[in-house]
Amino acid sequence: MKKILMALVLGALATGTAGVTMDHPAAAKDAKKIRIVSEGSFAPWNGMDSSGKLVGFEIDLAWDLCKRMAAECELIAQDWDGMIPSLQQGKIDAIMAGMTITDERKKVIAFAGPYGTEQSTFAVMKSSKLNGAAFGADSIDLADEAGSKAALAKLAELLKGKAVGVQVSTIQVDFLEKHLPGVTVRSYDKIDNAAIDLSSGRVDAIFGDRSPIEAIIRSMGKDSMTLVGPTMTRGVLGEGMGVGLRKADADLKARFDKAIAEANKDGTIAKLSQQHFGYDVSVK
Repeated sequence: MKKILMALVLGALATGTAGVTMDHPAAAKDAKKIRIVSEGSFAPWNGMDSSGKLVGFEIDLAWDLCKRMAAECELIAQDWDGMIPSLQQGKIDAIMAGMTITDERKKVIAFAGPYGTEQSTFAVMKSSKLNGAAFGADSIDLADEAGSKAALAKLAELLKGKAVGVQVSTIQVDFLEKHLPGVTVRSYDKIDNAAIDLSSGRVDAIFGDRSPIEAIIRSMGKDSMTLVGPTMTRGVLGEGMGVGLRKADADLKARFDKAIAEANKDGTIAKLSQQHFGYDVSVK
């Protein structure tokens, strides 16, 4: 899922939170309140219901982890680009927003977990010539550089000169820049807006995490848009989703790591996965 722009890191720009906050009953009265930020527009990882309440896999998991840590928590909705600066400035304490653990991010912040994994994939309109094209592989493991070389070459050939919509500051942008230099990358604040431009013909394809794209396809109607090409994991696409934390908060990281391990061991993460995705995203 997502990349830190170094300008955000170096600039430490002040960014206010948007959306809503929700107080959860304290599991321990003397526990420090942990302020957890999520996006609210990345279903089924995180989203909002009709009342503006944060919902989704990560939201349910966050409350479960807080209970295990005996902590009082507050969940805050905020736009993606402001999360890292808010964490660094002490406005929030943790990020649970489909943030993928990458080497670049680990230079700047710490992570607990991972608590989930995700595939990246492309989608096109059903009327596109790319629908039904022979991509040559169903999946690509980017950590296997030798084994993925031929499949990436075929992908580059099919998408050369195409405009691909992607969410700004994500690992998918990294992938396109590294592996598909012949593609025109068009960035959007949300993958939903990239999908709108796909439906109106402004881009030829969109590229992002599988589950949010599948949610978009369901909302727009399965007859209009479809997944195409191989699913991709690892390499530049990271190690899985984790809780973003300040490097100085080693104790909080240890508490989250312990709670995540417990939730994984007792099957809670797998159960929440089935509830929100229909398949298991837990890390084995």
